[in-house]
Amino acid sequence: MSELPEKQVKRLYALIQEAETNLAAAKELLISITGDDGAVITKRSTNLEEARGKVIEGVFDGQKMAGPDGKEYPVPANYASKSKLVEGDILKLTITDDGSFVYKQIGPIERKLIIGTLVQHDGAYYVEANGREYRILLASVTYFRINVNDQVTIIVPADNPEAEWAAVEAAL
Repeated sequence: MSELPEKQVKRLYALIQEAETNLAAAKELLISITGDDGAVITKRSTNLEEARGKVIEGVFDGQKMAGPDGKEYPVPANYASKSKLVEGDILKLTITDDGSFVYKQIGPIERKLIIGTLVQHDGAYYVEANGREYRILLASVTYFRINVNDQVTIIVPADNPEAEWAAVEAAL
């Protein structure tokens, strides 16, 4: 069997990433509906009619969402970690009439996977990979049960060599 052209391999990789992102979003929606811990909705709505409200689209910066108005909106660390949000992803925030914040990833950026080593300093966690450090969320460290010096696979933006943050894909 001949090798697939590089373009087809990249497209297959992108489709797999998109499917994983959709699966993570579906899991988060299920959690929010069932009331399990770690729900995307940060304050429980009592019914679907209350879900109407103000909608803001913004860019995830590794910890929070920056809105077009220059305001920053807190993204729950558990949601960011479990959904494997990457710096540069586009999010939609709905602020419901009862004050709940409901996030949804609507524009995942192109990603790449790299392997590195977990380190900790200055009270924060980083993954050393490819000669530099990427900051990761504490929620990812606890969710994946990783320890300092463990090998991990992280997700970084494919087209942003200056990215400071990464998402944890898996512990090795």
